[in-house]
Amino acid sequence: MSTGLIIALIVIVAAVVVVAAVLTSRARGGHGGRSLKRRFGPEYDRTVARHDGDTKAAERELAARVERHGDLREQPLEPAERERFEARWTAAQERFVDSPREAVAEADRLLAELAGARGFPADGQYEEQLAALSVHHGHHVHGYRRVHRAAHTPLDGAPENRASTEDLRACMVEARELFEHLLTPSRGDTAPEGAAKSGTRQGSHLPWAINRRHAKES
Repeated sequence: MSTGLIIALIVIVAAVVVVAAVLTSRARGGHGGRSLKRRFGPEYDRTVARHDGDTKAAERELAARVERHGDLREQPLEPAERERFEARWTAAQERFVDSPREAVAEADRLLAELAGARGFPADGQYEEQLAALSVHHGHHVHGYRRVHRAAHTPLDGAPENRASTEDLRACMVEARELFEHLLTPSRGDTAPEGAAKSGTRQGSHLPWAINRRHAKES
């Protein structure tokens, strides 16, 4: 075998190795730190904090969520179904004035039902549902976590673990962000034109400043 042929083979093999390395790097980059930060937003920082600052452990957890739920496609809601969810949320907000804890519990149930209707894990799979929501709504999922925690905190628990009325109000406000995002039709939905406008944009916002003055302490 001539020297020129050997050199040519070496160059070809080296080129193949370089291309394979680049493709592997790009594939991993889809779940890399920068990509995960962009996808999960504040949920990325919360996960790192939960792992005591161990970024690699946090990124492994988040990448595993993407692997499990990244291909999930949200299901459209019928306009009538969307209106029913909106009416129930409005009723829960109005109930907050007299029964803050009952309102928060209803918000927790509503988010679970709405997420299930949109195609996320349901049937009481809270942790898996939350993980799936974080993949697709990472910037808004924490409100659901807060209302769920508040709704399931025993009233006879330690005083420092019981949320005040103001804390419950803040939970409702933050949870509403996720509710609105789930209620709004996705780009692929085939709901009639104008259906999105009939959702959370019209009349579903309770005047929370009034609630601060009149909501009963629970």
